[in-house]
Amino acid sequence: MFSADFVSARTLDAVEKTQSIRTAIVGAGPRGTSVLERLLARTAALTAAGPGPVRLHIDVIDPYPAGPGHVWQPGQSRLFLMNTQSFYPTLIPEDPALAPPVAGTTFDRWRARQQKDPAPSLSEEELAELAVLTASDFPSRALYGRYLRSTVEELMRNLPDGVTIDFHETSALSVRPSGDGTFDVGLATGATIRTGSVVLALGHIPSRLNPEQRELQSSAEQLGLRYFPPAVPADVDWSLIPSGEPVLVRGMGLNFFDTMGQLTEGRGGKFISNGTVLRYEPSGQEPRIIAASRRGTPYRAKAALNGYYPASVTLRYFTEAALERFKKAGIRPAFDHDLWPLLHRDALWAYYSTLVRSQPNAVPDSPAFLEALDEALHPHAHSAANWEDSVESVLAVHVGPRHRLDLPGLAAPLAGRSFGSRAELDAAIVEYLLDDARRSALGEDDPVKMAIGALHHGRAVLKTAVADGGITDESWVAGLRGWFESFVEGLASGPPALRSEQLAALARAGVVSFVGPDPKFGVDRRNGVFTAFSPWVDDEPVAARTMVEALAPGNRVSANDSPVLEQLLADGLVRPRLMMSVEGAPVQSTGLDVEPHPYRPLAANGSVTEGLYVLGLQLSSTQWGTAIAAEAVQSGGPNYRSGQRTLRDADEIAGAILGL
Repeated sequence: MFSADFVSARTLDAVEKTQSIRTAIVGAGPRGTSVLERLLARTAALTAAGPGPVRLHIDVIDPYPAGPGHVWQPGQSRLFLMNTQSFYPTLIPEDPALAPPVAGTTFDRWRARQQKDPAPSLSEEELAELAVLTASDFPSRALYGRYLRSTVEELMRNLPDGVTIDFHETSALSVRPSGDGTFDVGLATGATIRTGSVVLALGHIPSRLNPEQRELQSSAEQLGLRYFPPAVPADVDWSLIPSGEPVLVRGMGLNFFDTMGQLTEGRGGKFISNGTVLRYEPSGQEPRIIAASRRGTPYRAKAALNGYYPASVTLRYFTEAALERFKKAGIRPAFDHDLWPLLHRDALWAYYSTLVRSQPNAVPDSPAFLEALDEALHPHAHSAANWEDSVESVLAVHVGPRHRLDLPGLAAPLAGRSFGSRAELDAAIVEYLLDDARRSALGEDDPVKMAIGALHHGRAVLKTAVADGGITDESWVAGLRGWFESFVEGLASGPPALRSEQLAALARAGVVSFVGPDPKFGVDRRNGVFTAFSPWVDDEPVAARTMVEALAPGNRVSANDSPVLEQLLADGLVRPRLMMSVEGAPVQSTGLDVEPHPYRPLAANGSVTEGLYVLGLQLSSTQWGTAIAAEAVQSGGPNYRSGQRTLRDADEIAGAILGL
């Protein structure tokens, strides 16, 4: 039997009203599959409580197979790794307040199950990866796609009575009201589906190029160059990049490491370790990779931890209790003024408390230092003193310059430096990469990684703090998205440390070199090449006939290249959200304007488009961090409210579709 949390008099009444329901889910990746899973769980609970089965028909529309969708295709290269460890992701909620799932489990439990009793459908490659994959390893995106597909198959084997599902492996081109409270969904096949409601779970969609990218693409066509615009890495034909020639790669975030892997290991090269140093043995098929980004360096690598968050770091200032105090006081916080100072304190405390613990000789009188630091960090409502000045005074007495934390400098390790040549720059970046990998290996004993760990904890709290208008528009535009997002991603969203060691090995082998900070890109039409140079590196501009944008397509609904989203915008059924800048000017934000809860889009005239629901990346103006998958519950915690928010959003949509 199901508990009273799911079955009530109101629920039983709803059964009578919802005897025959039809809904369509546009997008069958993880978000769309979450809605499917929640519809089945809710329907099973209703059927168990009511006089008979609820008749529900679900149309799932996506040109890619349901579960993995576009991004997580099981057939993609196994060199594309997830950015989280096996213990982290889940498609299935673990919230006891929600209706129990009819099937499925977390990725890590699925991994363990397949190791003990592998499914007959698993390929040799999948079995080989599973054989050595542990809870703390980073799985391939292909294997996660297999988990997603297996979950859909398991759901299909456990359909509640009265539920039917049609999977349409095609694109939705339009969603239009039919005039009787239903929608007509036009498919690329020419067919039309009439349905009572539609869920937009579009995920990563193509985006129009910005003016600079369009100019580069146009120049490439005119001059016979090769230009690869932003794309999902699995969609790129990497064989088109010639070996032995320079290739200019813009972007050194996560997509960069995918590019790096395809052009090195993907071409037969090998990384060989002697136990202390990693060496790259080229195959001879590699291009010469020239990497460029605004910082001039890649994202910092993740620390080696036993969990998703460092256990030795506990937030003291930027807590969910602090958010509650803002709420009780009637304060709508601003990011820079109210939230960042609290998280900044936590980063400082995490750094210096780890420094004292792991390097006792760094601070002579550590008990007195920590007591004074604690007092300086404590928010004093009655004091007009600048808390940062108080902290600086404490540090000046107790901590030498070599052991001080330069938090902004962590995200810009080359700032303020100039280089006499690109060879000098390359050597400095190799030194940075190896130092960062060394710190990652120290894990909880490295002060820098624990300061970043506090920021990582803080991101989870911040997602709750800023959701649904939780901060002012001005601070969303200027603070959260203006500077903090890129800052924290460069520190806390990096790859496994092995990738940093591999990049250093490639640089030592001469396979990879770097452009430098603040690069400027152009086209030399006379010589028919792309060019790039850094004002901080005294050397000739680099030149290449091939350029790769190692970036994901921009997540901005106003620049989308999706037929269905363009139609919805053109017909006024949805609109981008406008936010007010500090100057009072309206700024078009990245996501749709929606009314919670559940998330329903606002039409051009401001009315709610009933029967239409939104989940995932297109909520980027209402939620922060929409690209992150749902977190499995970690034994021993911490487990933040934001960890399974996407799954609760899917549950709310399912409840609304069923009339609950």
